[in-house]
Amino acid sequence: MVKLSRILVPVEFSPRCAGAVQYAEALAAHFRSEIVLLHVVIPPMASFSSLEAMAYSSASDLARELFTLRTTDLAAIPCAVPNGAGVRRVVLEGDPARVIAEYAKTEHCDLIVMPTHGYGPFRRFLLGSVTAKVLHDAICPVCTGPHMERAPDYGVIRFRHIACAVDLGLHSREVLCWAWHFARDFAAKMTVLHAIPSSSTRMGGFYFDPDWAIQLAKGARERIEYLMQEMGITADVKIEAGDTPVAVRSEAEETKADVLVIGRGSSPRAHGHLPTNAYAIVRESPCPVVSI
Repeated sequence: MVKLSRILVPVEFSPRCAGAVQYAEALAAHFRSEIVLLHVVIPPMASFSSLEAMAYSSASDLARELFTLRTTDLAAIPCAVPNGAGVRRVVLEGDPARVIAEYAKTEHCDLIVMPTHGYGPFRRFLLGSVTAKVLHDAICPVCTGPHMERAPDYGVIRFRHIACAVDLGLHSREVLCWAWHFARDFAAKMTVLHAIPSSSTRMGGFYFDPDWAIQLAKGARERIEYLMQEMGITADVKIEAGDTPVAVRSEAEETKADVLVIGRGSSPRAHGHLPTNAYAIVRESPCPVVSI
């Protein structure tokens, strides 16, 4: 089963973060989780111009003032979950991404919930630097999405259909397992998605034999069904050819998924970067994405 005893929500006082709190509350109400609202104060000299800093007698005075202001702001954020284990509010100083990842590790958080921080008409192409670093460095699952500012009240958020995108790499078993147990916890339907990259069926302007694409799809379906049978998973299987993020988004939209579960690799820190498709899937997704 999925264990979510402690959910971490990084807060930077925006509508996007308010939506992330709503999703955390919906999960906490079900799993009886503790919610930790964390705000990270950037060191004063990195946040203010030299003229602003001159209004204070020292950097320590400025730091204390910031802590006081942010503590007050954090206390004002609505967050109360019936059946939850309580709400903790924490203000720390440092590099936001590093502090968030380290706090999640040392405090044994089971999930981080945060928005992507995309802006403007090109928001779907953007992934905030803090979110990107947290996705890379965190060792626990991370739930994020580009539409969290439109989240409804947590009482009406539902998890009825879970989509799980797998690339059939070594990490796929863990991703399937998390998605399946999450779906069972909510008595939700589950669909397993797999995209066959365009590079596998064509090269430049030349397309391979159509039978090759059919064989690739057949092989992928057989491998997924074998894994599902071995793990006792019951789910629909969708195989789509094309650009991976676009194909996954299309299938998530078609199935009306409430959550999309994907993999980030078995050891994010061991790789030089988060897989490109993971970034793109998060940006493109029509629903929140849980990266395992």
